[in-house]
Amino acid sequence: MIIQTGKIKAARGNVTVKEFEFSPATFVPFRDKKAIVQVKAIKREDIAKHPNPDFKITVMPDDEVGFRWVIDMFYRIKRASDSGEKIVIITPNPCPVYKQVAYLINKFRVNCEKVYTFNMDEYANEKGIIAPETWRFGFMYAFKDFFYSRIDEDLRPPEDHIQGPTNKNIDDYGKMIADLGGADVCYSGPGWTGHLAFIEPDAPEFAGTLEEWKRMGPRVCTLSPFTIAQNSLHGSFGMSGDLSAVPPKAATIGPAEVIGAKARLDIHAITVDGSYASWQRLMTRLCVHGPVTPKLPTSIHQTLRSDCWISETAAQNIEPLWHKSY
Repeated sequence: MIIQTGKIKAARGNVTVKEFEFSPATFVPFRDKKAIVQVKAIKREDIAKHPNPDFKITVMPDDEVGFRWVIDMFYRIKRASDSGEKIVIITPNPCPVYKQVAYLINKFRVNCEKVYTFNMDEYANEKGIIAPETWRFGFMYAFKDFFYSRIDEDLRPPEDHIQGPTNKNIDDYGKMIADLGGADVCYSGPGWTGHLAFIEPDAPEFAGTLEEWKRMGPRVCTLSPFTIAQNSLHGSFGMSGDLSAVPPKAATIGPAEVIGAKARLDIHAITVDGSYASWQRLMTRLCVHGPVTPKLPTSIHQTLRSDCWISETAAQNIEPLWHKSY
């Protein structure tokens, strides 16, 4: 941050404010200050403007984002069912919103026999052992709880159509998706580091040039400390900052699976438990208007045919809120 020299009137009288220069901490994955300053200046009214016409940015009220996601996912499943075609979906971090999709499937009696889902990631321990679906804090456990088990038995897809990364399939996970013709849609949303799935900008397992990185497939990788801090605020971990509760590694799809999808929907709408506070406010701007780089994995959407939904809270101007202080 750069504070411009000038005069301000404070409680202790007129004070001369001088510049104070510093570099971001070395453990911050993306450290290009010029790019950060540029995107921080993007106003709410300009955030949806982008030079790539195929990268379509829409800002919407916070309370509409989840609803529209439910409708989008249900519509794609129903359209495929009505036409007798299969549909392959890459699904993000399971959350309660999947219950609403299951409700609509049951309500409208949609046959999901040809639905295939691939969870984009799953936790792993320090030895690279991927969490089993029986671990109640894991993503597959949650996905089957919120989605699969809530679909009426006569409408459910075969259970082997519901996949997540495991130690048994991780080396073939990308091929499993490709063998079905690739994903019809990939849903995602950036983490605090700008990660896409658990493709971390500072993970050694994803090191390489942009072109090398774009060809990388599924693997187990090291989670960023920022991701661990972010996820420690999830409801499943008590929303209490328990850093020890979040595993240190994860299995994840790679950039290749995102790029290979026929459609992509990237959602930017995370706040701190519904408050104005949102670490996504800056990361959204970096990912949709910053440089396209493995240091900002979600930025790859800028080069693709993608839909990007941004909540009003995430789109708000970045400026000091002095009445909040520290």
